[in-house]
Formats: sequence, structure tokens, C-alpha cells
Amino acid sequence: MSDQETMKVYAKAAGDYAERFSKVAEGDIDQLKDLNGLFALLPDNGLVLDLGCGPGQWAAKIRDAGYQVEAMDASAEMAALAKEKFDLDVTVGVFEDLTEEAKYDGIWANFSLLHAPKADMSAHLLRIKTALKPRGAFHIGMKLGRGESRDALGRFYSYYEEAELIGLLEAAGFTITQKRRGNAKGLAGSDDTYVILTAHG
Repeated sequence: MSDQETMKVYAKAAGDYAERFSKVAEGDIDQLKDLNGLFALLPDNGLVLDLGCGPGQWAAKIRDAGYQVEAMDASAEMAALAKEKFDLDVTVGVFEDLTEEAKYDGIWANFSLLHAPKADMSAHLLRIKTALKPRGAFHIGMKLGRGESRDALGRFYSYYEEAELIGLLEAAGFTITQKRRGNAKGLAGSDDTYVILTAHG
């Protein structure tokens, strides 16, 4: 279930968020390398789900790289922006709505699962594993830290230590193929440390 306070923040800030992070998608060399890391695990013309796609900047890049893409986000406002800016048809839904089995060659969850309660993470990862084809590729970006809290804008976050997150992925049946840490300033203005993991089933 989506956190209502978090959803209100994204509804209000959807335009600003899209403008800021569309620019990031154009110029963030490290994130483009992350995307290429996912591509290295995909078959030609593979089907990729952008899970928590926001305004669609990464889904558009996946499509423009020659892959089939589907996109899902809990925010109707973000889905509308993805349609407007990138002509993407986004399914409005929450993580629990991912019920497909062995459908996707890859799933890109770029700083979206960090809004899920920690108690739900194992179930979400198993849901993702089920939705992937055998040896399907998975990208996850998460902020590093401990516990759960709200940021200055009121958004709910779950934080993980790197080893903790890797343990959860391995327990769900994933094998890590690539990882990196970085720092970036988000919508709330804080400078956060994050980890990017690429894996396959």
C-alpha cells in the first residue's frame, strides 16, 4: 500500500521532479553506466519493466535503446507526465499490483522501493523474482542508512546497509553482478549516500 503523505508530495511536486531528474538522466554518467549494466544482461529486444517509473525518463531511455518497455508508478500525476513528455503509457499501481509470472527479461527499480516499508521488502523482492523470466535482470537503487523515517518533505523512506540489502536479494534468489555507491542531492535537498545493485535471477 502506498503511503498517502508520500503520494501527496509527489502529486504536488511532479512537475519540478520531472524537470530536475530528466536533466539528471541526460547527464549522469554513472547512472547511464548502471543502465548499460542492466542492458548487458538482457536479450535483444527484451521486455523491461520500469517499476516506479516517476516521470518516465529512464523508461524512455530503455525504449530508445531498442528494448520493449512497460512502466508502472503509484502516482497518477507522474504517469500523466510520462505520457506528456515521453509518450509512455504508464500503469498506475503499487508494488503489490505486480502479479505477472516469468514475463520480463529485466526490471528497473531505480529509487522506488525505498518508499516501501522494510517489513514488506522480502515479499516485494520475491514478487519481482516471480515476474522475471529465468535469469532475468534486476536493477535496484536504494539510499543507505538504518531504519525508517520521513524526509524534510514528509516522504516515507526505508534505509538499508549495503550488506543487508545484498542479503535480502540473495535470499530472494538473485546473484549480484554489479554494485556501486554514490552521493546525490534529492528533491528534499539533502545529500544522500546510495547503493546501486544489478543482479540476475
